[in-house]
Amino acid sequence: MAQSVSGLAQLVDLRVRRRNARILIAYFVFAASAVVIDSVLFQALMWWLEGKSYSFLNGVYWTLSTMSTLGLGDIVFTTTIGRMYTMFVLLTGIVLFLVVLPFAFIRFFYTPWLASRAVPANISKHVIITGHGDLARPLSEAFDLHRVPHFVIESDPTRAALLEKEGVPVIGRPADEPSIYNDLRIDHASLVVLDGSDAENTASVLQIRDISLNAHIAAVSTSESSEEILRIAGATNILPLKRQLGEHLATRLNAGHAQTHTIGRFRDLRVAELPVQMTPWAGKTIRELQLRDRFGINVVGILEHARFKPVHSESILGSHSVPVIIGTAKQIRALDEFLVIYNVNYNPVIIIGGGVVGRAATRVLQQRGVPVHVIDLRERPGDWGDVRPDRWLVGDATNQQVILDAGLAAAPSVLLTTNDDAMNIYLALQYNHLAPETRILSRVTHERNLTAVQRAGAQIAISHTSLGVSSVFAALHRRELVVLGEGVELHRIPAPASMIGSTLSEAAIASHSGLNVIAIERGEGLIGNPPPETTFEPDDGLVMVGAPAQLQLFQEHYS
Repeated sequence: MAQSVSGLAQLVDLRVRRRNARILIAYFVFAASAVVIDSVLFQALMWWLEGKSYSFLNGVYWTLSTMSTLGLGDIVFTTTIGRMYTMFVLLTGIVLFLVVLPFAFIRFFYTPWLASRAVPANISKHVIITGHGDLARPLSEAFDLHRVPHFVIESDPTRAALLEKEGVPVIGRPADEPSIYNDLRIDHASLVVLDGSDAENTASVLQIRDISLNAHIAAVSTSESSEEILRIAGATNILPLKRQLGEHLATRLNAGHAQTHTIGRFRDLRVAELPVQMTPWAGKTIRELQLRDRFGINVVGILEHARFKPVHSESILGSHSVPVIIGTAKQIRALDEFLVIYNVNYNPVIIIGGGVVGRAATRVLQQRGVPVHVIDLRERPGDWGDVRPDRWLVGDATNQQVILDAGLAAAPSVLLTTNDDAMNIYLALQYNHLAPETRILSRVTHERNLTAVQRAGAQIAISHTSLGVSSVFAALHRRELVVLGEGVELHRIPAPASMIGSTLSEAAIASHSGLNVIAIERGEGLIGNPPPETTFEPDDGLVMVGAPAQLQLFQEHYS
């Protein structure tokens, strides 16, 4: 049945191409005829009005320079009728060449060319991206960096042209065409990413399942009610980005006693944050913490004002510094037992915004037994269900009296969850001024506003886009989601041939690229926090932490 549908689609596609070719040929014949007629009229009018004789070639030269609006001025009419004719030819050229030609080129040539693309037969383990969300560009950049072949389905000609101009491999066809997934060799793909609306994603999942039962599908979900629908339809991974955004922000909140915040897992390893505010470790160096000697834990970086910085043994921790650590569950638990006596603040956490992100954060905090105060412009909506904050304040969060009444002066943390980046930036600056010791966390809708919210005082900021990219890579590699922070990722790549036989110390990866090796995959096993004398063997895999730019340096140096 699928082959019959594909054959029919190819027949229809062939007919469309022939029709487009006929339209383009007709356009160029008409344009050429207009140029010839205008050139002949130019000769006749010049002889009749001006008493001058020009060759047909000169007539074509004048007509084309006038139609193209160049207007070189070496051949001109001086009479009123001649100038009126010049204006007529000029307007004709504007319509033909500046309006109709670009439209015809895009509509009948460029768009069909994008639509005719297919995955070459020698390409496999590629990623297919579809939908009208904001993930196409950042995902394409990340896949390029990791050398993952990928293709974006975009039906809108304007968006497809823009993506193509930016170097994104685009297929300019509707995602609901029956033949498109066969053309994209879906059975050989590693992952299909659906980034449309919940309804569009559900329809796409069902269509893909008609073609392939084994395709690995990751579908973005915008509401909790749609997660189960997408799962029933056949999606392999559900990416509820807004809910995950609230959950990951909530795990980073300071509340109660000091403790690590687990932000991800990689096999047997735990990735966690270690806030040092109001602990004896503030003001000390990484060497003085002795985390590796005392607990077997390794520090792979430091978060300061929401920015991830590389670490060395003499790095000094400020009161707002947050070391990012790697260790086993047992090692992290031992560290938590040591920290339990510090930073006692059981006052309520304040959440600004009662949307999906705020609700998800409140649920996580209540499961931890942390009291929560929520400020929103409306009464508690019904879709919060059984999630009930300790206090719901209706009011303007920019009003100083409202936020002080909510308990800002004593709050351990404030979480900004509105989808208005400008509002979150304003609130971060205001609250940082009113309560400098309070930990401020913020969501960021548009990644371009990340620096501004950091400068305003947010100590942790996570953008919707970066979370989406991390979630897709987690689905691609079939691992749990790890969100380290903006501008830093978990990279998993094969060890380059140039490293085989050398030790981790001799490779000097951190010196050459800034990346930090947290584990080495060897066969089915994992060497976590590998010691410097570990020797690289063929088929080893590297698990590293760092920025995309650092990964690029690594590839340039070692490849």
